[in-house]
Amino acid sequence: MSNRPVQRFVSASAATLGWFALALQLWLTVQLTRSHGGSTLAGAWIYLDYFTVLTNGVLATALTVDARGPRGQFGRWLMQPESIIAVAASIFIVGMVYNLALRGLWQPTGWQRLADELLHVVMPLLGLGFWWLATAGRRVGARRLLAWLLYPLGYLAYALARGAIDGRYPYPFLEVATLGYPRVLMNAAGVACAFALTGGVLFVVTRWRARWSG
Repeated sequence: MSNRPVQRFVSASAATLGWFALALQLWLTVQLTRSHGGSTLAGAWIYLDYFTVLTNGVLATALTVDARGPRGQFGRWLMQPESIIAVAASIFIVGMVYNLALRGLWQPTGWQRLADELLHVVMPLLGLGFWWLATAGRRVGARRLLAWLLYPLGYLAYALARGAIDGRYPYPFLEVATLGYPRVLMNAAGVACAFALTGGVLFVVTRWRARWSG
C-alpha cells in the first residue's frame, strides 16, 4: 500500500484487536484453571502451551511493529518480506487446523466463543491481509523463508517436552500417551508440510506481484 499512514492505521487497529483477543483468552484460561483448583500461574502456564496463542502473539507483535514503524534490528528483521510471509503462513495454519480438525470437538459459548473466533478466524484473515499489503512490490528470497521452518519444528519440540514433563498435550493430534510417538510425528509432519506449502504459495504470489509491479 502506497499510503503509509493508512497502512499504519490498519495495522494498529488489527494489532489492538489481536492483543485484546490474547488478553481475553489469558483471562479465560486463568479463570477456568482457578475454577478447577489451580493457580493463576498454572493458568498462564497452560495458556502458553498453545501454538494458537504463540502465533497470534507473533502476528500481533508484527502488526504493532508495522504500525509504529520498524525500529532497531528486531523490528527491521520482522518487517522483512520473508518474515511477513512466514507469519502469515503460520497464522493461516492456525485457522486451517482449528476450523478443519478441531472446531467440532467443543462448542464454546459467551466470551470463550468470542476469543475463539478472534484467534482462529478473524486474526488469520487479518494476517493474510497484512501480508498482502506489507509485501506489495517487495522482492523476496527463499533462503530466509526456509529458516522460518524452525518455528513450527521448535514448537513441536517445545510441546512434546512439556507433555513429557506434565503429561498434558495441547492438541489431540499430539497426544503421545494415546497415539504414541510414531503417529504423533506423522501428524506433525503433515502440519509441517501444510506450513511449507502455504509459505511456498505466499512466496510465489509475492514474487509474482513484485515482478508484475516492476
